[in-house]
Amino acid sequence: MKRTTFGLIRHGRTVWNEEHRIQGRLDSPLSTAGLKAARRWGEELARFPWRRILASDLGRVRQTVTEINRSLGLTVHFDPRLREQDWGRWSGLTFTELHERHQEELQRQVAAGWDFRPPGGESRREVLARAEAALADGCRQWPGEQVLVVCHEGIIKCLLYHLRGRRFLPGEPRLLRRGYWLHLLTADQRGINLQQIHALRLASPETAYTNEIEKS
Repeated sequence: MKRTTFGLIRHGRTVWNEEHRIQGRLDSPLSTAGLKAARRWGEELARFPWRRILASDLGRVRQTVTEINRSLGLTVHFDPRLREQDWGRWSGLTFTELHERHQEELQRQVAAGWDFRPPGGESRREVLARAEAALADGCRQWPGEQVLVVCHEGIIKCLLYHLRGRRFLPGEPRLLRRGYWLHLLTADQRGINLQQIHALRLASPETAYTNEIEKS
């Protein structure tokens, strides 16, 4: 049974990341620092025998893939199932605005763990389901290959938290280190497995994830 290896990375830093603004399904271009870092990622990731890239179809990911692929030169497959979590009516707000205007509802949602769902948006369970489906299809299409997956923080956290049995609740020990990292998963007909969290630290213009809702 051939196992497919998936290497997960987040898109480069965007203008809205720098403004601490919620993106969700909305989009913001990579910042100057984000573009510069993404170009270096291609050189760093070239040490792995990637066969192709599987990516979210949102603009910030497309930009990241373009910069990475200057070094890798791989075939790219865009899949809308790898888009960021839909943050509904909270999309476009800064985290400061969110805390100031919607603190009570925010606290309820944070306490819901996997059922966290911004008003008008989608839950983390729904994000996990579509991300798993995208990787399962990739495993069937490209058995035994190494596939670089360029996506979003929400996708990565849902996959890794699920594989590590996390409840997505406040107070849990931090799982992900700050910064930009490559994480490795394997998949076959039996399912998806965790190979290594933090397999490679990527050149980064910042040291922290931008999600200021929960820090674990």
